[in-house]
Amino acid sequence: MYATRRYTPSSKQTTFRSDSPLSNDDIARHAPSVLAVEPHESRGVRYAFIPTINVLDGLRAEGFQPYEVRQTRCRDEGKREHTKHLVRLRHPDAGAMTFGGKEVPEIVLLNSHDGSSSYQLMSGLFRMVCSNGLIAGDICDDIRIRHSGNVVQDVIEGSFRVLDNIKRVGERVEGYRAISLSRPEQLLLAEAAAEIRWGSDPETGNSLAPIHSFDQLNRPRRREDTKTDLWTTFNVIQENVIQGGLSGRSTRGRRTRTREVGGVNENVRLNKALWKLADEFAKLKMAA
Repeated sequence: MYATRRYTPSSKQTTFRSDSPLSNDDIARHAPSVLAVEPHESRGVRYAFIPTINVLDGLRAEGFQPYEVRQTRCRDEGKREHTKHLVRLRHPDAGAMTFGGKEVPEIVLLNSHDGSSSYQLMSGLFRMVCSNGLIAGDICDDIRIRHSGNVVQDVIEGSFRVLDNIKRVGERVEGYRAISLSRPEQLLLAEAAAEIRWGSDPETGNSLAPIHSFDQLNRPRRREDTKTDLWTTFNVIQENVIQGGLSGRSTRGRRTRTREVGGVNENVRLNKALWKLADEFAKLKMAA
């Protein structure tokens, strides 16, 4: 068993991923809020508390197994056991949908016990070559489930719906692989990704990205990623944006390096936005 990422003390989340299904002991060490047995004290009597572990046990009974957990770090120790958390699961039926032997389909489950999030289900892909955890698919395909009613069964049914959606994600991935990008197109995609990650000055319109050039986002970290198709380019950009470590200068001109995306919310937001960016880029290329 191994963890693919170790976050710095200043990170806004803790995370652990394994090459085998996680036990409750593994989860307790790295994302204790998943195992909360009561809601945060701020929740009122109308709040229907459905422990994530109950949902997870129900999913396990249907063949879904957790391989990664993340949890938002809290300065307030009182919220540590109830804060937002993310679980990535796999199902045996998705094994046959491994895309080219490099990406493994996953279900992404998001929840909290302090009222900051409903249950959310999303399509995911784990890219083995670089340990990237992508969140894929249309935002409209996301499933949100309120803390009321038969939540466990609703999440199980929703998970199978997301599993069906992953088949369409696989078709999109193959479509991305078939689209070749010129160097200017790769730079355009990188510039758009930088805008999503860092934004721009509202007065001048200049990018606020703390890097020397947008081309840095297109630099692969391994030989396998030197291809110029849209899927590979997207993965290179996504990895550079999410993991950070790129050299640049701060707004004061000091040498710096970009930070990794350290929060559960920001990780999900960026993954969704970057996927949508790649999808819109694919539509433009096919239309042309």
